[in-house]
Amino acid sequence: MRAVHRLNAPMFDDITSYSLLKTLEDNPGLSQRDLSKHLGVSLGKINFCLKALIEKGCLKVDNFRKNDNKLAYVYLLTPHGVEHKALMTVEFLKIKTREYECLRIEIEELTREAEQNGLLENPHE
Repeated sequence: MRAVHRLNAPMFDDITSYSLLKTLEDNPGLSQRDLSKHLGVSLGKINFCLKALIEKGCLKVDNFRKNDNKLAYVYLLTPHGVEHKALMTVEFLKIKTREYECLRIEIEELTREAEQNGLLENPHE
């Protein structure tokens, strides 16, 4: 089954995986349709990623009765899932910090260039 995940790598990406773990940690009873809307990805991708996270041991699924005739699922983070999410949080923080530093430098350079060309009325706004 792992080969399927590698072949479909665009379906299972770190951003979606992290977003799912983060969302489900606080809202374990969200349906796949709700997760799809909340994260802005297709229902098929949510289904695929949930299955992959379950296979990796990050999530477990429990059934519960939503009302008299329907079953719903609760997606619970396992201890491995909590650890995986924490590691991903640190990695995303490093990535976003690097992106921020690059943007900050670019903004400073653009501001200097605009000031030199007299394009900024109040350069410190």
